[in-house]
Amino acid sequence: MILTAMIFLTGFSRNNNFIRYAEFNPTLPALKKAMEIDIESYGTDHHLGWTDSLAYLSCIYYDDYSKYREKDLIDLYSRVKNGEKAESILSSKKYYKFYKEIFNAVLSGMLGEFEEKDSTGKKVKKYGLIACSPIAKGFAYSEYDDFGASRSYGYKRKHLGHDMLCETGTPIICIEDGIVECMGWNQYGGWRIGIRSKDKKRYYYYAHLRKNKPFHTDISVGKEVRAGDVIGYAGRTGYSAKENVNNIEIPHLHWGMELIFDESQKECDNEIWINLYALTKLLAENKSEVVRNPDTKEFYKAR
Repeated sequence: MILTAMIFLTGFSRNNNFIRYAEFNPTLPALKKAMEIDIESYGTDHHLGWTDSLAYLSCIYYDDYSKYREKDLIDLYSRVKNGEKAESILSSKKYYKFYKEIFNAVLSGMLGEFEEKDSTGKKVKKYGLIACSPIAKGFAYSEYDDFGASRSYGYKRKHLGHDMLCETGTPIICIEDGIVECMGWNQYGGWRIGIRSKDKKRYYYYAHLRKNKPFHTDISVGKEVRAGDVIGYAGRTGYSAKENVNNIEIPHLHWGMELIFDESQKECDNEIWINLYALTKLLAENKSEVVRNPDTKEFYKAR
C-alpha cells in the first residue's frame, strides 16, 4: 500500500498539480463511524468532519481498510474532544492533504443541514445524511460488489460502476443536488442521464434506463435537480448502436461516480471512476419516498 500511495502522489504533483488517479476504499463500518462522529460533533468547537477522519485513517492504514479498527477513530475523536487541535493532529500525517482532497471530492455533498418535523409537527433544523439512495423507498433491489468485473461488449473492459438489480420501471432517484449535463442514448449504457454536482467534483452516471419512457417528464439538459427527485426509470437498454434497444439481460440500474479534479478529466482516456459498493450501502439509510400521479403515471418525490 505504500507503493500505491506513492503512485497517487506522483499523479498529484505532476503537470498543473491536480490528482490524476484515486481510489475510494473505506469499508461501510468506517464510513458509518466517521459519519456518526461528524454528526455528533457538528456545531461544537470539537467538530471532526468525516472527510478529515477518513483521510486520517487512509494515512495510518496506507489506504488498506482491511486494517480498520473502530478504536482508531474513537481515539482520534477523544483527542480532539480533550483539547488537541484536529488540524495539528491531521497535518502531521504525510499524505493527509492528498487523501483529504479525494474524500472531499467524493463526499462533500453528502452531509448537510435539513429541516424535519418533530412529534408536534413543528419544523426543526437537523444535520445529517442529505444524499439519497439511487433507488426509491419501497422498491426492492439486490446488489453485490461488481466494480472492476470484466465486460466484453464492444471491447474487453472493466465495469466502472455499481449495478442495482431491480424491476423495470423502478423510480431512479437523484443522489444529490446538481445540474443535468446529458441525457440520451449511449450504446454501452443505453438510455442514460449524467448529472454534475454543484461543486463540479462529481459526475453521476445513471444507465440502462427503461425502453420507450426512460426519463422523468420534468428532467432536461441544463435543469437543476435536487436530492430525492425522481429522474427516470430502471430498465435494460443498451449494448446496441441502435437507439431504444433492450440488449441487457437483467433489468437494473448502473450508477457510477466520476471524480473530476480538473475539467480536462471529464472525457479522457484516464477518467477516475470509483468503487461505490460501500457508499451505496450507506446511502440506503436515506431513501426518497415517492408518490405516483395516477393520470400521468409519473412518480414524484413525496413532499
